[in-house]
Amino acid sequence: MFTFLLVVQAIIAALLVTVILMQKSEGGGLGVGGSPAGFMSARGAADFLTRSTTILASVFVLLSIVMAVIASVRHAPSDIDTSLVKQAPATQSAPATTDPLAGAAANAASAPASNDAVPLAN
Repeated sequence: MFTFLLVVQAIIAALLVTVILMQKSEGGGLGVGGSPAGFMSARGAADFLTRSTTILASVFVLLSIVMAVIASVRHAPSDIDTSLVKQAPATQSAPATTDPLAGAAANAASAPASNDAVPLAN
């Protein structure tokens, strides 16, 4: 259903762009000049295009909201899987952890510092 609504959204967006470009603006626009003998008068065409723009924009916004709700429901957060969590024995206290690098740090601290490590040190 989401894919169908996405296609409908794309069609509405294309229609909305077309209707907006057809409207006459101060610069002229892409609207076709109408004559009273034609399908609609210029005033009637302008009213029709304005009404069409309003309806298409409203449908576009409402469809966007509906699609956002559908997407949020579809990808709702689920329960956390705790099957891989290692369980500690209840009778044993927390094990003492030793840092494997602690011995190297102690050896480095006991070594005498020399000026050879720093270039240009006098």
